[in-house]
Amino acid sequence: MASLVAPPTPRRAPAVLRRERVVEDVRDRGWVRRYTRRLPVLDAGAAFAAGLAAHAATFWDEGGLTAWLVHVFGDPALSVVLLPVLWVAVIASTRAYEARFLFSGPEELRRVAVAGVSTVAAVSTAAYVLGLSVERGYVVTAVPLALLLTLALRLAARHRVHVLRRSGRRTVPTLVVGRAEGVRDLVEQLALSPQQGMRVVGCCTTSSSLVDADGLVRELPVPVLGGMDDVVEVVRREGIATVAVLPCAEMDSRRLRRLGWRLEETTAELVVAPGIAEVAGPRVAIRPVAGLPLLHLERPELRGLHRVVKGGVDRVGALLAVLALAPVLVAVAVLVRTTSPGPVLYRQERVGADGRPFPMLKFRSMVDRADEELAALMAVNEGNGVLFKMKGDPRVTTVGRVLRRYSLDELPQLFNVLRGEMSLVGPRPPLASEVERYGEDMHRRFAVKPGITGLWQVSGRSHLSAEESERLDVRYVESWSPATDAMILWKTVGSVVRGKGAY
Repeated sequence: MASLVAPPTPRRAPAVLRRERVVEDVRDRGWVRRYTRRLPVLDAGAAFAAGLAAHAATFWDEGGLTAWLVHVFGDPALSVVLLPVLWVAVIASTRAYEARFLFSGPEELRRVAVAGVSTVAAVSTAAYVLGLSVERGYVVTAVPLALLLTLALRLAARHRVHVLRRSGRRTVPTLVVGRAEGVRDLVEQLALSPQQGMRVVGCCTTSSSLVDADGLVRELPVPVLGGMDDVVEVVRREGIATVAVLPCAEMDSRRLRRLGWRLEETTAELVVAPGIAEVAGPRVAIRPVAGLPLLHLERPELRGLHRVVKGGVDRVGALLAVLALAPVLVAVAVLVRTTSPGPVLYRQERVGADGRPFPMLKFRSMVDRADEELAALMAVNEGNGVLFKMKGDPRVTTVGRVLRRYSLDELPQLFNVLRGEMSLVGPRPPLASEVERYGEDMHRRFAVKPGITGLWQVSGRSHLSAEESERLDVRYVESWSPATDAMILWKTVGSVVRGKGAY
């Protein structure tokens, strides 16, 4: 009798399943639409929770839970229901639900913060005009709490997208159009930032740019899918979602305009990379002049009131950090002093703002006079070619390894901030030997004070090459803003806890 039991379904390897999920995810471009539809639900939920918490804090009386539950459905509780509606409407008015402001950068968070201020203004104005009786304590508690909860939820949602993008999912198939030199540079930069989600599948370039001055064919990190005239055909054939055009003589304004018209017949978006690099969006504005869209570059916010405010925030923040971390500072100092002979603090001359040298402070994490043993270890340098780094450096003490793992050795730099030599956030403080090798562009970093943390700290630390570290320092100077500093400080906490790139 034939068996009635169905044969077992063959199990596929986990790697095969992961590849299939990635392919399905790449083909499914509706995830952005679903993501933006879920954001209002998250924001409304945050506002509702904040409203309930503020209502309880404001109207909780001696009757306890039962009396509050009766009161919560009364007239004052109308605000608990209206707050989520108002909150979502105000956020929508700041355009914080548009996909171009999501997933990366501080712009999304800045717009949500503006919504918080606008909500307070809207409630206050409505109460005055309509003669409503609004409890001030409720507003003062509910709106800031709604703002904090909304920011936390949005950061969690963004982090989820970044994790998926680093695994190859939630990416956008991208075609780069331009000369071979620019294509290579852009592809390399996008590879360093997978969280941006632009997955370059190929390029369209000129045949002349593929041959260098020596007559050799340039090797590109992505396949050449066609020439400048084949862009639309490649978009349709490869399922391209974004076309990134680089500045080049072959793609003049008339040709670019016609390309935009033809791409309107497809679902692909057109983005144009300007001829300037490492400049943040807030400094760039499009201004039409005589029918031409001119790119206006604002001056960086490095002088005047902004610099005074940044200096004040640095000193106040450093003072509060010293007071809060005083027990930790004392404990680390005792451990360093009692576990190995030598001073507690290590002073090293670094170059600061305007090229002025200063003594940077650190807790000593190596044996005393470790600098005298450096020459013997240069042959096994694992650093980026500028700084000496070695994972198993024999000069590092047992306590020093723990301090370096969690960046506790950097805490004395808070006193450098109090003395005005450093900032909480800024470029990495370089050695004088590094500065001697700098080109003209790298001297731009001296326009601001070096920082305890910065883009270098939250982007890989010792795993970065010298060129990548220097590029991040220049990017910080060109794109500084209070929102950028806040974002870097937030990311620094995660980098310190993970200890990635610290040794």
